Amino acid sequence: MTNIIEIKAVKREKAGKGASRAVRRTGWIPAVIYGDKKAPVLFNVEEKVMVALLNKAGFWSHQFEIDVDGEKIRTVCQDVQFHRVSDRPIHADFLRVSETKE
Repeated sequence: MTNIIEIKAVKREKAGKGASRAVRRTGWIPAVIYGDKKAPVLFNVEEKVMVALLNKAGFWSHQFEIDVDGEKIRTVCQDVQFHRVSDRPIHADFLRVSETKE
């Protein structure tokens, strides 16, 4: 049985460098969900939540149920980018888990 971790997130409308920097200044991390032949979902997750998850053992093998403003999407974390000096997470990519495929 796979452990599924729930993450609360807030949908974001703007993409790009300027919008992402503005999000990071407020203590949130920009992220995206993609895959399964569906449109990508842009969202923000709290930095402290992401850091806590990254420090847990088995982070890369867990599934996440991301609640983006009421829409729950099952994912796995594909990649996390870190700031090269401070080593803080600056962006996360999540891949949708299909309910019909392995």
